[in-house]
Amino acid sequence: MVGYTAEADPDTTSKAIAKELPISPKFSREICRMIRGKKVDDAIRMLEEVVELRRPVPIRRYNYGVAHKSGVGPGRFPKKAAAAIIKVLQSAKSNAEYKGLDADNMRVRIVSAHLGRTIPGYMPRAHGRSTAWDQQTVNIEVILEEVQ
Repeated sequence: MVGYTAEADPDTTSKAIAKELPISPKFSREICRMIRGKKVDDAIRMLEEVVELRRPVPIRRYNYGVAHKSGVGPGRFPKKAAAAIIKVLQSAKSNAEYKGLDADNMRVRIVSAHLGRTIPGYMPRAHGRSTAWDQQTVNIEVILEEVQ
């Protein structure tokens, strides 16, 4: 991933991107789905509640065996991914303030998680063998826009 995947008007939007974060791609996608379209302060507050284990993230795909949470359905608390996405949202909010936009009146227009580079690794096994134990990374992209 070289840059942003979506075009945005630079006069009314602010952007931020984080590359090759060592977080779960699945949880990143589910968090992005949860906060898309929300106001920035609400999205940050929601993710802080996820980190504090007070708000579960709904798991919509590949949720066989995922325990149900009250009012959500199948859900989990991906603290590491939520903390990483909070930093990207705060960066986009700071970029909006720097550009002179009203940072308190912004909403999350685009938030997406794409697979980054895979870091190869191995896990030793019995009898001198090994198994591939690669680590996936994620690229997070956020575009905020002013609300009329």
